[in-house]
Amino acid sequence: MDYMNEAIMVNLSGGSGESLKEKIVNINRSYPNRFVVFANVDFEGATDLEWGKKAAAQLETDINNGAKGLKVFKSLGLRNKDSDGNRIAIDDPRLDPIWAKCGEMGVPVLIHAADPKSFWDDMDSVNERWLELKTHPRRKRTATDPAPWEQIIQEQHNVFKKHPKTKFINAHMGWHANNLGKLGELLDDMPNMYVGISAVIAELGRQPQNAKAFFEKYQDRVLFGKDSWKPEEFPTYFRVLESNDEYFPYYKKYHAFWAMYGLNLSDEVLKKLYYKNAMQLIQGLDTSLFEK
Repeated sequence: MDYMNEAIMVNLSGGSGESLKEKIVNINRSYPNRFVVFANVDFEGATDLEWGKKAAAQLETDINNGAKGLKVFKSLGLRNKDSDGNRIAIDDPRLDPIWAKCGEMGVPVLIHAADPKSFWDDMDSVNERWLELKTHPRRKRTATDPAPWEQIIQEQHNVFKKHPKTKFINAHMGWHANNLGKLGELLDDMPNMYVGISAVIAELGRQPQNAKAFFEKYQDRVLFGKDSWKPEEFPTYFRVLESNDEYFPYYKKYHAFWAMYGLNLSDEVLKKLYYKNAMQLIQGLDTSLFEK
């Protein structure tokens, strides 16, 4: 199936305010109905609940100006600090008006929290990301830099549970692609949580039977995604998802040195993964671009 000819691209770095408004106008003028833009919130320097209310009000304006959702970068929970210089937890109550506003306006929140668990683990022979950490040492984390992995992930889940009317898309499968049983438990526990598959295709491709069963069971809760626009990488994603090929490589040797296998997903599951689930979550998409 050739889905790229029917694609709608999503720009997750829309920003906010007048620059976002201008960006949406320019995109719609040049490529009507082919791009979706998500707004962003700058969490740095948060002060009090009034700050959160003002941020939510600006987000409402951004949505009214055409933003179709909110993208939260991993800087929240890792790097963003409040006005007192303290790390802003993802479940900080000062941010509640922002999550509530998305639920009120019916737009999704695509949130990236933390990094792979291996970045917090010891750099030893059992750490699968050892070579990546060796070649990219700034990615190494510890329990105090800035906080334990489990804590940051739990903060994210606390927000999902506190705002059940808001739909959250958990980027990178919430860093649980290596434990799909646990991820299934989380999806069962939080019906407003969805997951995106960007940057974890290698984890899925090495467990094809388990991953295929997961996609079939949770076919209404999984969305296609890529971390960056690199067309040469898309064929590997499609090969894992669509084919029954065996024992082929990932494209980043420092990231995943193992071989992968195709999941051979059904057309109906693929349609949901590629676009049908997105059409359920994102308002105003041009459904005529896709086959029914």
